[in-house]
Amino acid sequence: MRLTELSQAVNAPVSSMHNLLQTMLAAELITATEDLRYMVGPRAITVSIKVMNSLEIRTVGRRHLELLAKTLGNDVYLAVRVGNRIVYVERFRGSQPVSVNIRIGDSLALHATAAGKLYAAYDDDLRERAMGRVQMQLTPSTITDPAELSAELDRIRQQELSLSREEGAPGIFGLAVPVHDAEGGIMAAIHVSALSAGLDADREAELIKSTQQSAMNIESDLGVRYRAGAPLTATGHDARN
Repeated sequence: MRLTELSQAVNAPVSSMHNLLQTMLAAELITATEDLRYMVGPRAITVSIKVMNSLEIRTVGRRHLELLAKTLGNDVYLAVRVGNRIVYVERFRGSQPVSVNIRIGDSLALHATAAGKLYAAYDDDLRERAMGRVQMQLTPSTITDPAELSAELDRIRQQELSLSREEGAPGIFGLAVPVHDAEGGIMAAIHVSALSAGLDADREAELIKSTQQSAMNIESDLGVRYRAGAPLTATGHDARN
């Protein structure tokens, strides 16, 4: 559509519509032909695809995540990317109470939450956002040193496993693993929340192994065959053994 057509369609002044279109062009939300007809741009298409993928993964993943929460007894979340935000879109409550209330739709800290760090480790743009600003010290354990955070994100990407040891909330242990797409990127993150008190190495290993298995089950149901290698535990051992 042309500028005047768009202006009439939304009942807005031509000048205001022109300014809006220029902003959208700069953000690649729309494109313009040589004769100044405007159409949907690549970034809008990318966001739309991600939204559709998140809807599909919510449907396919539900039974696996419900089973995971029931088996582990811990709260299980599904996190997806929406623009430059990482948000929880599903929550499955476990039988063990966790003294932190994470609301569906809230943005997650890229430097302090298991799911946030996982996405930052997989995506260069999000990593730059996590590294390019002074990060808030949410707890005494929050990683705010740039060099330390960079090394942490490198480790997460290599091991395909993100851990948050009371970095986002006092007394809360979190882990997140990716649900891959066919190219090895991250389609969604499965996050498990547990109380740090009483969490020993054996229990931690159980949480990791079960969550990784759920991710692989969801990938299988979605027809994703990508595996860069066997998923790793926090100590670097093959989680399938």
